[in-house]
Amino acid sequence: MGKKAEVGTPKYLANKMKAKGLQKLRWYCQMCQKQCRDENGFKCHTTSESHQRQLLLFADNSKRYIDDFSYEFAKGYMEILRRQFGTKRVNANKVYQEYIHDRDHVHMNGTRWVTLTGFVKWLGKTGQAVVDETEKGWFITYIDRSPETVEREEMKKKKQKMDKNDEEKQMEFVEKQIRLAQKQGPSVEPVYTELVRDNEEEVLKLDIKLKTDKQATPTPQNIFKIPPTVPTESKKRKLDDKKKSALDEIRELEESKREKQNRKDYWIAENIIVKVITRNLGEEYYKQKGIVKEVKDKYVAVVKLLDSGKKLKIDQEHLETVIPALGKLVKVVNGAYRGETATLCSVDEKNFCVEIEIYSGLLKGRKVKGVQYEDICKLNDQ
Repeated sequence: MGKKAEVGTPKYLANKMKAKGLQKLRWYCQMCQKQCRDENGFKCHTTSESHQRQLLLFADNSKRYIDDFSYEFAKGYMEILRRQFGTKRVNANKVYQEYIHDRDHVHMNGTRWVTLTGFVKWLGKTGQAVVDETEKGWFITYIDRSPETVEREEMKKKKQKMDKNDEEKQMEFVEKQIRLAQKQGPSVEPVYTELVRDNEEEVLKLDIKLKTDKQATPTPQNIFKIPPTVPTESKKRKLDDKKKSALDEIRELEESKREKQNRKDYWIAENIIVKVITRNLGEEYYKQKGIVKEVKDKYVAVVKLLDSGKKLKIDQEHLETVIPALGKLVKVVNGAYRGETATLCSVDEKNFCVEIEIYSGLLKGRKVKGVQYEDICKLNDQ
């Protein structure tokens, strides 16, 4: 009685085959970490001396043991859910079957939860997962709150905010103009009437005068002499295009590439002079000019007013660029030459653009035409 079978014997192989698969949960003792094969074996184990000693230890501090087993069970279950299924919606029992494949796992009969349903409901109440009940059972979805995931989501939101395309910007500009037009008042629509002649009996007269004087016959010209031709506008344009050198084409390609790369939806920079264009802060700050002392989160500026010396923390939507006098320094705040310091050469008021000359750096001396008003701003030279 109690003697183990020798290695290699049929009895030994039979015992190994029985012990290989999972056994019933009700015949497992978590305190002793012993799995019994049947009810008789479990009954014999509960009457053993070693089991009685473990029960005495459990009786001294039962809450600590149950809390430890519950913590280990929840940790192992959530680890399987996170690693194998991620944030996908999955059947809770399927995750449990994956968890109990490990023979050394903490069994549920040693935890505070009697059933898997109770455990799943606890996960939903504590906010560790999203749970829902269907006809096929309880389904669970893992909520990833790791610092890496949170940081990745924030970076994604910032990138989406920065990657607004030109069409969205144009639509926002059009909507803004529509709102301004609606504030100014309704437009007067023209009234169309039927065309009616005042005097229907009036007779139309044609007064045609033919010249009777004979004009002098022109002197004969040499038909073999080709008269000089005056080039048209289209021909002039083609000639100008042909005159473009390879260097000009490379420069145009470079400017288009720089424009695509440096065009952003934020333009605030330090040490530039801007104008407040909102009345929300009060009438005393409206149309006031100030110096940008600090930029926060790319879209918010700390502005020190020139007149009063007060500091305002304001979004770029409520600020406007300032165009200085000719010959003064400006900062390119957006577009192909973003970040460069330049000199204002001329202003084209009809097309709302200017011509600038790069003041310093590798591009010093380069003149750029057609720069929009909002792409440059007066630089504080004090």
